[in-house]
Amino acid sequence: MAWRTLSLNSRQLLAASLGLVAFLGLTGYALDRAFQETALSNLQQRLDNYARAYLRNSDFDAQGRFKSPDASPPDPRFDRPGSGLYAVAVGNGFRWESASTLGRSIPAPNAITPGEALIEGPQAYKQADGKELKLFRLSQTTIWETGTGEIKLTFAIYEDTSALDKQIAVFRRALWNYLGLAAVLLLLLQTLVLRWSLLPLRQLEKELKQVQSGLSQRLTGQHPRELEPIADSLNAFIESERSGLEQSRNTLSDLAHSLKTPLAVLRARLDAEASHESLRSEVQAQTQRMDEIVSYQLSRAARSGHALFSAPIEIEPRALEIVQSLEKVYKNKGIVCEFDIDEASRFYGELGDLQELLGNLLENAFKWARGKVSLTVKVAPAPTNRRPGVSFCIEDDGPGIPEKNVERMLQRGVRGDERVQGHGIGLAIVQDIVHAYRGELTIGKSEELEGAEISIRIPPVF
Repeated sequence: MAWRTLSLNSRQLLAASLGLVAFLGLTGYALDRAFQETALSNLQQRLDNYARAYLRNSDFDAQGRFKSPDASPPDPRFDRPGSGLYAVAVGNGFRWESASTLGRSIPAPNAITPGEALIEGPQAYKQADGKELKLFRLSQTTIWETGTGEIKLTFAIYEDTSALDKQIAVFRRALWNYLGLAAVLLLLLQTLVLRWSLLPLRQLEKELKQVQSGLSQRLTGQHPRELEPIADSLNAFIESERSGLEQSRNTLSDLAHSLKTPLAVLRARLDAEASHESLRSEVQAQTQRMDEIVSYQLSRAARSGHALFSAPIEIEPRALEIVQSLEKVYKNKGIVCEFDIDEASRFYGELGDLQELLGNLLENAFKWARGKVSLTVKVAPAPTNRRPGVSFCIEDDGPGIPEKNVERMLQRGVRGDERVQGHGIGLAIVQDIVHAYRGELTIGKSEELEGAEISIRIPPVF
C-alpha cells in the first residue's frame, strides 16, 4: 500500500495534521455550543427583566380595569412596529399588546403557575400574509389584588429569532476564520518543527550516502542522544565489514606468500631431474607442509572477528572445559590451574573465538609451566548504552618470554612459521582475534608466579 512507503517526515506531518484538525474541530464545536447556550441564557435573562419591568409599571384602577404601561417601555423597540421585540398581557377578559405588534399576529400566552417564568421556542407562528414568524416567548403570571378581587395577570415577552441567529452567525464566522488561521499557522510551525526535529536523521542519511560512495570512512557527525547508539552501531558495523575485508585480503596474501616456498622447492627438484624415490619423498614432505599452511590460513579466515550484537557467553564453563582437557594431556606434569573469574564477566562475540583465545593461551601456559597456571577474568566497565568489556590475564611459573622477543612476536605480518619457537603459532592466532575485537594484548613477566604473563583487554561493545 502507498502509505507504507511514506517518508518519516510525511508520516509525522500527516499524523500531526489529522490530530490538529480533529483538535481544532472539536474545539470549534465546543466553543460554538458554549456560545449558543450562553446567548440563549442571556436571552432568557433579558426577556425575564423586560417582563418584570412591565409588571412593575402595570396597574389596575378601582373598578379592576387594566392600566397599560405604554408610557415607559423597558426598551424603545417595544414602541417600534415590527422591531422583533413584542409584549402581550392577558387577564380576566382583557388583552394588551405593545405598539411593536402592529401588523403582527402574536399568539396569546398560556397561563402558568404564579411566580414562575417559562421560556419557550423558537416557535413558528403563521402570519396573515402567509409568512412565518419564529419567536422565543417568556411568560410570567402573577396574582393582582384589586378592590374588586384577585386578577390573574400573565405577561409574555416575545423576541424574533433573527437577532439571535445573526449573533450566532457572526460568532461562528469569526470563530472558524480565526481557527482556520490558527490551523494554517500551526501547520506551518509544525512543518518547521518536524523539519528541525528530523534534521539529525537527514544528516545521518547524508553521512551514510557518503560512506556508500566512498567519500567518507565512517559516520563523523554529532548526533542526538537517541541516535548516538545507532550511529555507533553503524560505525562498528562499517569497521567490522572493512576489517573482515582486510582480513580476507591479508589471508589470501599470506596464503599465496606461504605457498611460494614449497612450490619453488618442487619446481627446483623437477628441474634438477631428481630420482623417482627422492622426488616422491620431496613431494610428500612439501605437500604435508602446504596442507599445514592451508589449514592454518583457513583457520584464520574462518574467524569473522568482532560479531555485532552477539549474545553474551559465560566464560567460566568454557575455561573449565579447556583446563580439564589440558590436565589430561599434561597429566604427567601435575599442573594446578587456579581461577579468579568474575561471575558477572561475559564474552560478547563468537563462541569459537572465545575457545580459540582461551585454548591457545592456556595450552601455551600448560606447555611451559613447571607446576602452576593462573587465569584471571574481570569485567571492564562500560559507559551508558554499551555492554561491558572483559579482561583476561594468564600467568604461569615457566621460564617466561624474553623481553627482547616480545616486540618481534607482536609485529603484524610476521609469518606463522617464523613464530613456532617460544609460545608457538597459537599466540599469532590470539593476536589476530584480539585485533578483530579491537582489543589490546600485552606480554610481560608475572610478579606472583615469575613466569610469562599475557594480558588481554576486550573493550566495551555496542
